[in-house]
Amino acid sequence: MKILFAASECAPFVKTGGLGDVVGALPKELVRSGLDVRVVLPLHAKIGEKYQEKMVDLLNFEVSVGYRRQYCGIKSLDLDGVTYYFIDNMYYFNRPNIYGDYDDGERFAFFQLAVIEMMERIDFIPDILHVNDYHTSLIPFLLKEKYRWINRYQKIKTLLTIHNLEFQGKMNRDTLPNLFGMGTERYDDGTVRWGDDFNWLKAGILYAGRVNTVSPSYAEEIKTPMFGAGLDQILRMEDGKLSGITNGIDYLTINPKNDPLLDYHFSATDMSGKAKNKAFVQKISGLPVRSDVPLLSIITRLTYQKGVNLLADELDLLLQDDVQIILIGTGDIQFEETFRYFAAKYPEKCAAYIKFDVKLAQQLYAAGDIFLMPSAFEPCGLSQMMAMRYGSIPVVHEVGGLRDTVIPFNPVTGEGTGFGFIEFNGYRFKEAIVKALDLYRNYPKAWQKVQQQAMKTDFSWQTASQNYLKLYQSIIAQ
Repeated sequence: MKILFAASECAPFVKTGGLGDVVGALPKELVRSGLDVRVVLPLHAKIGEKYQEKMVDLLNFEVSVGYRRQYCGIKSLDLDGVTYYFIDNMYYFNRPNIYGDYDDGERFAFFQLAVIEMMERIDFIPDILHVNDYHTSLIPFLLKEKYRWINRYQKIKTLLTIHNLEFQGKMNRDTLPNLFGMGTERYDDGTVRWGDDFNWLKAGILYAGRVNTVSPSYAEEIKTPMFGAGLDQILRMEDGKLSGITNGIDYLTINPKNDPLLDYHFSATDMSGKAKNKAFVQKISGLPVRSDVPLLSIITRLTYQKGVNLLADELDLLLQDDVQIILIGTGDIQFEETFRYFAAKYPEKCAAYIKFDVKLAQQLYAAGDIFLMPSAFEPCGLSQMMAMRYGSIPVVHEVGGLRDTVIPFNPVTGEGTGFGFIEFNGYRFKEAIVKALDLYRNYPKAWQKVQQQAMKTDFSWQTASQNYLKLYQSIIAQ
């Protein structure tokens, strides 16, 4: 089976979030299952020189972006059994940021056109073209409406994975002729129109052979007005081809036994290294080095989507207790200032790192006792899985992937891997934290059991990839 992933980002080359992690990890696992898997990405300027200098120039051609004739170079690199192709165009991709430019519509229109026109030229026609989020969601539409005359493309099946429904690629009607050289019939008849926009993600949902999201619960949630970001009606209509597969994490790098970013290693059967990590992080954060005090950690983007407003509302009250809290993150200015304020007000209880620091984040996962993740919505989430892998017990809002990955503690049976709350408000969030603190302080054996259960839960991509393999097989069989 031949699979081509098309995505805007991919670890280890360049990533901003979960999309990059998935596209970085899943193809490697699928290759181990015997599939011929390749990945195509834009050649972003942010991709490190150590990778760029190893790339091989394959060919170049021109792509028509409306009336524009744009250079398109194809470079390749083999890494971990996967062949990566990079679409080279300095005008579109030689920029400091991956997203957020005024011409993102034109940039990703070019990318999608280039991906399709590349396949014949490199002589790789996949059985399944796996596209991801709005940046590549028009590829199924383009294959059927613009490139249907190419015989070699007739049997390509398509899968669209929605990593975050909030970002949909809302463009105007003139985008069709101006960027894609197409007529406006499918906009005018309402097929790709939603409201007054040419909605790329809607088009992808309608035209892709199958659609999946990054957790089963999120697949159900997005069919409701509360979580559907305006597309719930379309998703209900296409319910028959919608499913969810929970993401995994890379067990080779995210492993407390050998994580190179940690000074002290540990495992579920020998937790002594975790205590040393806790003391180390307390010391470098300027907090009293105490083994008995519960250390609560937050590693997140500081946005409403991540529920940090609940934490901000409850933090003053929470810090009246005998706890320590360390936060790492950047985001909305108001939240950055809020957490700086609390760190200054409670210097012996609270530390705030308003920055993105991979090493410090790993150290905090390893050091923390309780991990706070009160997201308003969460398609999948990786942080809660990483926290559990490092024996840090999560307190989460029971939505999306958080609901699918964190089993609420049952005080009768002792089963569970974390704590959850259902009603999205500060009171319920604080209530769940209090339950976690009570177990930590008063029932150490039960706490240790929950830690071991969390650390032994299988979130590996080896397991998750088998679910994708089954999905691919069902698509081929259609």
